[in-house]
Amino acid sequence: MALDPVVMAVSGSGAAVARRVADALGVPMWGRAGRVAGADDSFANALDFAREMFAAGRPVVGICASGILIRAVAPMLGDKTVEPPVVSVSDDGAVVVPLLGGHRGANRLARQIAEALDGVAAVTTAGDVALGVSLDEPPAGWRLGTPDLAQEAMARLLSGAKARIVGDEAAKAGWLDALPQAGPEDTDVVEIAATAEPATPGVLTFHPVRFALGVGCSRNCPPEELNALVQQMLDEAGVAPGAISAVHSIDVKGDEPAMIRLAERLGLPLRLFSPAELEAETPRLETPSEVVFAEVGCHGVSEGAALAGAGAEGALIYPKRKTANATCALAVVPGVIAAPRGRARGRVSVVGIGPGQAAWRTPEVSRLIAEAEELVGYGLYIDLLGPLAAGKHRADFPLGGEEDRCRFALERAAEGRNVALVCSGDAGIYAMGALVFELLDRSDETGVTDAARRVEVICSPGVSALQGAAARAGAPLGHDFCAISLSDLLTPRDDILRRLRAAAEGDFVVAFYNPVSKTRRTLLAEGRDILLQHRPGDTPVMLATSLGRPEEHVRYRRLDELEVDEVDMLTVVLVGSSNTRLAQLGEGPRMFTPRGYARRIDGDLVDVGNRHIGSGALWEPEEGGAAPTTKQALSSPRDI
Repeated sequence: MALDPVVMAVSGSGAAVARRVADALGVPMWGRAGRVAGADDSFANALDFAREMFAAGRPVVGICASGILIRAVAPMLGDKTVEPPVVSVSDDGAVVVPLLGGHRGANRLARQIAEALDGVAAVTTAGDVALGVSLDEPPAGWRLGTPDLAQEAMARLLSGAKARIVGDEAAKAGWLDALPQAGPEDTDVVEIAATAEPATPGVLTFHPVRFALGVGCSRNCPPEELNALVQQMLDEAGVAPGAISAVHSIDVKGDEPAMIRLAERLGLPLRLFSPAELEAETPRLETPSEVVFAEVGCHGVSEGAALAGAGAEGALIYPKRKTANATCALAVVPGVIAAPRGRARGRVSVVGIGPGQAAWRTPEVSRLIAEAEELVGYGLYIDLLGPLAAGKHRADFPLGGEEDRCRFALERAAEGRNVALVCSGDAGIYAMGALVFELLDRSDETGVTDAARRVEVICSPGVSALQGAAARAGAPLGHDFCAISLSDLLTPRDDILRRLRAAAEGDFVVAFYNPVSKTRRTLLAEGRDILLQHRPGDTPVMLATSLGRPEEHVRYRRLDELEVDEVDMLTVVLVGSSNTRLAQLGEGPRMFTPRGYARRIDGDLVDVGNRHIGSGALWEPEEGGAAPTTKQALSSPRDI
């Protein structure tokens, strides 16, 4: 999905131009706090702000020196095919420079801004400058069917070759007229096809998006059956997937694996209509069915979906075809379909934002949040997103409202929305991830609606409090460890004590989550006493509070001196094993748990059942084989 640009002013001298740009693009204006007056919102640091927006996939328009934007995003550059546009605008608005993403919208954005400011768009991409057209960025309603051929074709045209536009849709491809056209005498010719038909090998091909595909199927239809039916129809019609706007169907089939796989195979979006919307197409159906109406509330799924996807000007060219479990139909429009009709399948992105600071938030999480229409979560966690949450609809829930929070996110997505369920740390570790799937798995009234069960759920990893604390400490998780929540709201107290005893006996490094609350003060002390039965009193303990935030506070204690009053709900408690040590460094103590490398390198070979641990690797002897030499063992790919 296309995300709105971010317009940012770094200094007061660019504020007036930033306002004009923001208004022209219909987006808020951002200004640096304390330096730019009249902004809709503010940021503290220009480099951090630009970098965060770029990581989230947002186009960045900076009214500032180009160097500021370059320094901000340079460490993140890697793949020009997915990076968002970056555009710099001079403080006086005279010059607009697309720095990155010229063929992904930056050139078009720069021209739009320059027109609004009566300035100059300093476009430098060769195709736009020399030829007036970018072959890898066709206009709305057209798709590039052979993206692998665009660069070579452009290079040949820039070197003097001429273009010959062919195909049954050539007369409608007026946007290609800017290319140097080949005459009868020209021998160095780049053939470009404008056609709805599949591409001919080696020919640069553009498809007009003129068709809408409608499909239906029974529950758990084999994906290959639907694929084969649709492919047979498209082969007969001579229509390439690039000429189709979307795969359309009824909303109750939004989670049907066969349809999801079909859309993925064709590289098309899946778009859905309600039974009422499809029933409105009944007068235009060629094969209405009372049986279908009794089953799903409309007289035709595949034909109705194709017509609804094509719009009022559409007409069926292939009425319903069917197999035992699947149906499909195809509609066409006289012109092009600029954007797919119907609603998207709803999506819930279950994301962990880490301990709070933007630097510890993954780019994938930032992108999913940027793409979301709505944010759902504990208010503090959404606040920690800062600029990334600006302008989005948000639903704040208090602590204790976890089930309501997850249910709300799923039900909003059931209406076709893109929702991000925001958690701290990692969403799958003592957070909302498990509860989302528990609600989806319930079959009674305590679960969610059938529509909510059909939404797409994406889980993205985050930096857990455990990882953040360990990184601040040094390497306390260098060997086996476990995490135990001390909250007995959801876990019986006896179960917690049983797990504490097992962790103590196993000599695990232990991370305590939810160590205390205002009313729950005893389990941390009990856990300390249980651990002291199996490890020394001077075992190091790390207390990490408000990790990644300005008020972060890290300190170390001996296990036998751990006091409950030093700990609150924002504190992660890391208790070392009997082997954990504190290294005294210039920056202060660093906590680590040895993996045992020194013993492996210096110790004798020890036979442990069928496996051998010693100066060599951990290895399995082949039947009748001899033990490896130390040199052979250390070079084994299974050393660790």
